[in-house]
Amino acid sequence: MGKRDKTTFSCLEVILIVLLVLMTAVTVTLLVLHFVSDKSTSEINNVSTSTSSPGYNFTSTQHPSTVGSKNYLIGVGRADCTGPIAEIPLMGYASPDQLAGGILSRLYSRAFIVAEPDNSKRVVFVSADIGMVSQRLRLESIDIAHQNMRKGRIFINKGLVENSQINRSPYSYLQNPPLEIRRYSSNTDKEMVMLKMVDVSGQELGFISWFAVHPVSMNNTNHLVNSDNMGYASYLFEQEKNKGLLPGEGSFVAAFASSNLGDVSPNTKGPHCINTGESCDNPQSYCPVGGAKMCMAVGPGTDMFDSTKIIGQNIYLKAKELYATASQEITGNLSSAHQWVNMSDVTVQFNATHTAKTCKPALGYSFAAGTIDGVGAFNFTQGAVEGDPFWDAVRDQLLGVPSNETKDCHKPKPILFNTGEMLLPYPWHPEIVDVQIITIGSVAILAVPGEFTTMSGRRLREAVKSEFESQGTHGMNVVIAGLCNIYTHYIATYEEYQVQRYEAASTIYGPHTLSAYIQLFRRLARAIAKHEVQDLPKGPEPPFFNVTNLTLLPTVLPDVAPLNKTFGDVLQEVKQHYRVGEVVEVTFVSANPRNWADDMTDHTFLTVEKYENVSRSWRVVHNDASWETRFYWSKGLRGHSNATIEWHIPNTTEPGVYQIQYFGYRKVKPPLKPSVFYPFKGTSSAFEILKL
Repeated sequence: MGKRDKTTFSCLEVILIVLLVLMTAVTVTLLVLHFVSDKSTSEINNVSTSTSSPGYNFTSTQHPSTVGSKNYLIGVGRADCTGPIAEIPLMGYASPDQLAGGILSRLYSRAFIVAEPDNSKRVVFVSADIGMVSQRLRLESIDIAHQNMRKGRIFINKGLVENSQINRSPYSYLQNPPLEIRRYSSNTDKEMVMLKMVDVSGQELGFISWFAVHPVSMNNTNHLVNSDNMGYASYLFEQEKNKGLLPGEGSFVAAFASSNLGDVSPNTKGPHCINTGESCDNPQSYCPVGGAKMCMAVGPGTDMFDSTKIIGQNIYLKAKELYATASQEITGNLSSAHQWVNMSDVTVQFNATHTAKTCKPALGYSFAAGTIDGVGAFNFTQGAVEGDPFWDAVRDQLLGVPSNETKDCHKPKPILFNTGEMLLPYPWHPEIVDVQIITIGSVAILAVPGEFTTMSGRRLREAVKSEFESQGTHGMNVVIAGLCNIYTHYIATYEEYQVQRYEAASTIYGPHTLSAYIQLFRRLARAIAKHEVQDLPKGPEPPFFNVTNLTLLPTVLPDVAPLNKTFGDVLQEVKQHYRVGEVVEVTFVSANPRNWADDMTDHTFLTVEKYENVSRSWRVVHNDASWETRFYWSKGLRGHSNATIEWHIPNTTEPGVYQIQYFGYRKVKPPLKPSVFYPFKGTSSAFEILKL
């Protein structure tokens, strides 16, 4: 390639630069959300109002005698955290085209509080159906759990989940030492760990489970807000235990939390070229025709909805088995150790003479390539260990030139975004990160602030377990809770880092990131085992950035109904008769779903209702939290829009007469006055579900 004038670009290059700017804007939006630090250190976070339901008594064969049991104080709670469902970027794939346009299922935050009997110590674990959690969401689900505190017991169980995951970077995995690889039967961790919680009378409270799989069964063509495969598993379990209640209701809470899922995909059919059908399972995930953008992995189902349900059901069925057979009781005291750490400046002590350091945050070229679960843009490929003069020039002009120190520290990563040196409007990546361990008896939960790969997670678990044992604490069950407290992208092993696939390019603190985390978590484990937590330095607290007023979302225009129509009017009616397995569809005159989004958080955009002959009234059987319903919003011109509701009739549906209702708010902007929002609803004609 000839020498290029960095200040002069062709028309094509200008277009590419504009596209890069758009990508950068989306990246800024997502990263700014990551950077908001909070000062609470008592909660661990991953990824509605609970009403009482009858208790389920255990038989004597399910649990051992209460002799030697530990009666903790336990509280569980669940809160709706759905938020806006339209015109917002969906997380996970960082695609500017993937904007929300409806809802498949509601998102929930689930909190679990465990306290000593005298309430002298307590720990909180919050699992959320989102990429990261806000302080507000943590407090609301936690508040519900506090209200439900009661004496209870905790049981642990473990088991393997089959046919639900593959390693999406097997080439990277194979860079790890052969002796280490041979210790394991698979290149993914298949084990699910569960903590089952009951009160002293035997009433079921709920459980937390951890399993390593990315919630990306719904691919980058999806535009419906949903909780993916793990959320579907929660839905199935909670519906089973909270019988007769709508999703989000009932006292039983089932959390399926993340673990070391960094290189783990639910798209079990593996990567294939979508244009030719041939395998693209190669180091660059590259197709002979069309390049990397043609290489995609798909799940086991006929489409992404089907795949989500298959993977979610597999996870649910294993959890159901583990829950029913859990008999090993957890006893022992509670403890917690937490530290703030400047992850851009950690000295790793390998031995008496050899050290290494972490780096200022940076993302590599392969970050822009995406993964086989969702490919990136332009000509970026996974496995890039060299930069490109053109993209380097674009980066230098738009974002600044990375310092030699940062470039040297991250080798062999070619730097695309030197985020640790980009400070406007806020720092693009955090430097101050928190690390934390909580222990409940013999269970140690590691709150890791990112996505550890399979082998990274194995090394961390083993190191922490070994540290506990070296201090005389044996038999610890070490669990990795991924994406906790703050998000710092991925953590690959040193060996995986050298080949720079997506996970390595997204290991933002450089090649020694994993070693630094292992050193830090060993220190926490040592402090807990030696009862020296009070002597741990608190560390440098992160700066607090108030970004509540920052938004890149388009302004919501006043809503307008078509001529001779009003909001909620039916534009396309239902048919008169349906059978199970068919799809009911109705379209209404709509308003923007972002109107009064806060009020809709604990409500619903739709209901499916059955007419009860005895009471002569309509009974709600599904809402927008049900996986059988889909709400599509279509934006038109100048404030016009439509809402289409689908009901995929399940096999369990009773014959009878039904109707569908739609609920929304319309925006009116009077001259020189604040906007006003008015509620409205629409109702379909009645239709009949026939017997088979």
